[in-house]
Amino acid sequence: MTWNPGTYLAFADQRTRPAAELLARVPVERPARVIDLGCGPGNSTALLAARWPDAQLEGLDSSAEMLTQARASGVPAGWVLADLANWAPAASYDVIFSNATFQWVPDQAALFPRLMGFVKPGGVFAFQVPVNFDAPSHVLLWETAADPRWKRKLEAIRETERGRPELYYGILKRHASALDIWQTEYLQVMEGEDAVYRWISGTALRPYVQALDGADREAFIAAYKAKLNAAYPRRADGATLFPFQRLFVVATKA
Repeated sequence: MTWNPGTYLAFADQRTRPAAELLARVPVERPARVIDLGCGPGNSTALLAARWPDAQLEGLDSSAEMLTQARASGVPAGWVLADLANWAPAASYDVIFSNATFQWVPDQAALFPRLMGFVKPGGVFAFQVPVNFDAPSHVLLWETAADPRWKRKLEAIRETERGRPELYYGILKRHASALDIWQTEYLQVMEGEDAVYRWISGTALRPYVQALDGADREAFIAAYKAKLNAAYPRRADGATLFPFQRLFVVATKA
């Protein structure tokens, strides 16, 4: 799957705010080594660089397009192109950080303990994931994908992982001396036409549109966009309200 950094960064403030709020709860003062997993275009990595300017900082992503944008950002980090599911670093970290990445990675019951193994004792594994999958934005996407016109071409697309607080507690508890888990709903105020569609087009919609082409793609987008605009109508003041839930975890290594 390819990514478009420009589309993703069209809502840079809303996408970066959860990373800033997660970072504020990380109880590490002077880490020597820090990595941002799924760093994307480097917007979350920039926050890490600002808080810990003396740390050896890395950003890892599986998208060459995203890393090209990250390198151009000027953030002082080493950039690593790798598949997170198979990544194994040569040395451990004081902080492993991730902003809105693990929803794309399966088998978290095996992945998270493995990642905790790459954290130094007393270090922190901190991440946040979207948990908005029961909202109209996602329900309507799956409903549109089930339409007989496109179902055959889209049925192989794997559903994103659903994070749950009790699940993450169960996976991480025996590896952590402290766990801080919380959930937040943001009322995102979006401006412009097709606002929610433009948000989704930078993330969850990408595997669907990339599996289609030509007239099929255009018809799918038109059908989905019409459903979104009905579910999230533009208000008289021009704004569209888009509630969005995220789940946060800060695990301190035992």
